[in-house]
Amino acid sequence: MKNSELSKGAQIWLFMLRLGMGWLFLYAGLIKVLDPLWSAEGFLKGAKTFSGFYAWFFDPNMLWAVNIINEWALVLLGASLILGFFVRPSGIFGIVLMFLYYFASSAVPSVPNGFIVDEHIILILLLAFLVAVDAGSFLGLDRFLRNQEKAKVENY
Repeated sequence: MKNSELSKGAQIWLFMLRLGMGWLFLYAGLIKVLDPLWSAEGFLKGAKTFSGFYAWFFDPNMLWAVNIINEWALVLLGASLILGFFVRPSGIFGIVLMFLYYFASSAVPSVPNGFIVDEHIILILLLAFLVAVDAGSFLGLDRFLRNQEKAKVENY
């Protein structure tokens, strides 16, 4: 989506949505990174859907990698959204991550406080929206990088 296709007000709200979601993911990752006792083990052991699949992740040989990937994936996703930098690829990765959380945390289709839809599904939908509208091109580094590439091509 091009900047000219959205009103200034819509661009600002899109930017605010991207910032808010970025902060949510950044904070979720930082509190894990900064807590030396944090581990995904308890969450994984409590998996309610596809528990056999999640058991593989809390194997002692895998858990250390799962913890590091989980912590830093959240930090990088948050930073990406805040900066508007590689929003599309990081958003797609965030969608995959949220689906992993969704199936581990719920006995689908029954979810806490609802049926099928919980906060992970809402985050998936919001991330999909940010990817679809190329949210990094609105007050983000993706727009700056795209303009730099255009300038290089025009100079040749």
